[in-house]
Amino acid sequence: MDAEQNIWKRKYLKVFTLFSLIGFVLGSIGGYFYYLEVGCSSGGCAISSNPYASVAWGAAVGYLLGDMFNGKDKENKENK
Repeated sequence: MDAEQNIWKRKYLKVFTLFSLIGFVLGSIGGYFYYLEVGCSSGGCAISSNPYASVAWGAAVGYLLGDMFNGKDKENKENK
């Protein structure tokens, strides 16, 4: 059972690196501030009129930006 948990941990640690998690959190916060500051008073804007959509888009963008700095390419070049 312990070996299965270690495999599961390693699998998810490859996907969710520290930089991507930090980007996810900062993007979520940024998406919420975007909703508060920019927002949409008429309710016709798909992203900025709904706080959940703003947070989700901010989290996605933050995750992708944070994932750019995880260093996978550097590790792959060193292994070759």
